[in-house]
Amino acid sequence: MTLAGRTALVTGGASGLGEACVRALVAAHAAVTIADLNEAKGAALAQELGALTQYCRTDVCDEADVLAALDEAERVDIVIHCAGIATAERALGKDGPLALDRFERVLRVNVIGTFNVNRLAAAMMVKNEPGPDGERGVIINTSSVAAFDGQIGQAAYSASKGAVAAMTLPLAREFARFGIRVLSIAPGLFRTPLLAGLPDEAMKQLAATVPFPSRLGEPSEFASLAMHMIENRMLNGEVVRLDGALRMAPR
Repeated sequence: MTLAGRTALVTGGASGLGEACVRALVAAHAAVTIADLNEAKGAALAQELGALTQYCRTDVCDEADVLAALDEAERVDIVIHCAGIATAERALGKDGPLALDRFERVLRVNVIGTFNVNRLAAAMMVKNEPGPDGERGVIINTSSVAAFDGQIGQAAYSASKGAVAAMTLPLAREFARFGIRVLSIAPGLFRTPLLAGLPDEAMKQLAATVPFPSRLGEPSEFASLAMHMIENRMLNGEVVRLDGALRMAPR
């Protein structure tokens, strides 16, 4: 799929990995709807990038919100789903077992939110006129290396990102008859707002755990992989690690 003239929806598009994808898509002359809960950042980014962008406040777990964002886009060829939350809480902490509602919240946002966006976006994509190879759209979700080698305290996060990885192939197989591809990126340690608040020394320690290049990933590198996935039609049903050969230690 070529990017120029296409229409994309980027969830979590107001900052971090999502923002980088928005910028890359606009640079490639695609129109982008930024779907995010952060109204100030989302609106500011849309204003900065100009006529090809618009912002829509979106809770990815809410069917009406996602439908509204898709309606704002009018059509959608590309979805990059970056919205999600990360937590680090032990199942058995010093105050006892982790509250079940805290575990459930992570799964709701990261798993239910992902599935909600995928199902509703695919329902809209099937209306597109097929392009080369009969392609009607591409969906890229965000998993994590924690899906495969989660650390102590990441039971909820790892479970949620493991679910994203696990749904990639069955959704790709199901949507294949409509010409819709489904992929996931599993990033390692990236320079995102989640890590931005850490002290410099802590950032250096994290970077040192990455074999090569021994640094945090840049959001633009995540976006670069997403752009390639969009353009390469033979990529489908795959979860691609983007981690500099990082394999996380237990803690």
